Amino acid sequence: VQLQASGGGLVQAGASLRVSCLASGRRSMMNFLAWFRQASGKEREYVGSIYLGGERPYYADFVKGRFTISRDNAKDTVYLQMNDLKPEDTAVYFCAGRQNRLALSGRANQRAYEWWGQGTQVTVSS
Repeated sequence: VQLQASGGGLVQAGASLRVSCLASGRRSMMNFLAWFRQASGKEREYVGSIYLGGERPYYADFVKGRFTISRDNAKDTVYLQMNDLKPEDTAVYFCAGRQNRLALSGRANQRAYEWWGQGTQVTVSS
């Protein structure tokens, strides 16, 4: 499975941006996808995830209703819609996938994911 993240850019604080993660290759092997982000000089952190079989997405606490993960199975694409962006949201955003669904307690574990996209830069200016 190959993952390609795209859609990042430079926006002002308060703006919205949607990044995408396109899956290719043996897409049918992947049933679970997460978004992570990594700010400069900081560790990569979990943003949220979705089971492609149909349950609702789950999010890290800091999202606080501003981000929404959605999927379009026909396009093999998962989206991360980000609203009311803040300068502290500035980071490289990565998508990561795995074959099987993860329990809530394990979703932030980066080593649990089998496939990673290359990341897309999101920069929020104040």
